[in-house]
Amino acid sequence: MSERGTYTKEQYEFVKDSRNVLFEYCKTISEEDFVNQNNSFGRGGSMRNLLVHIANTYEYWIANLALKQNITYAEYESYKTIQEVIALFDGVNNFMEAFIFAIDQSDKITYKIEDIENSVKPFKLFSHVITHEYHHKGQILSLSRHLGYIPVDTDIMR
Repeated sequence: MSERGTYTKEQYEFVKDSRNVLFEYCKTISEEDFVNQNNSFGRGGSMRNLLVHIANTYEYWIANLALKQNITYAEYESYKTIQEVIALFDGVNNFMEAFIFAIDQSDKITYKIEDIENSVKPFKLFSHVITHEYHHKGQILSLSRHLGYIPVDTDIMR
């Protein structure tokens, strides 16, 4: 594995550690609040929906686009509890491991959005999905605060 691949693997371990802190926190949220939709927050406005949306982003960019696995996207309503969402992310972790080890960091990945073709290096794709996760993680914590909970620190440096 190249030095870049080693750093990518290590960085994803930081992401998983931070995500696990969020998952442990979500276990303290009532099941009703976990799926409660608030229109002030995007992507369905519930903690569950935001987590599934994060998984969908990994599914699209990494599993389907980069690894060409053609998997079916997770649907919000299929996940009622944090335990079910954690199991969804076990699958995300599996294809992220495959991505980190299988993709030559110098090759570009071609994709199309709205009939416009582009290409991207795998490391940029990796950076996109993890920064996207942190953006929505902040929304989840903010949403929980609106519901009366006291959010935990999910930063990598805590």
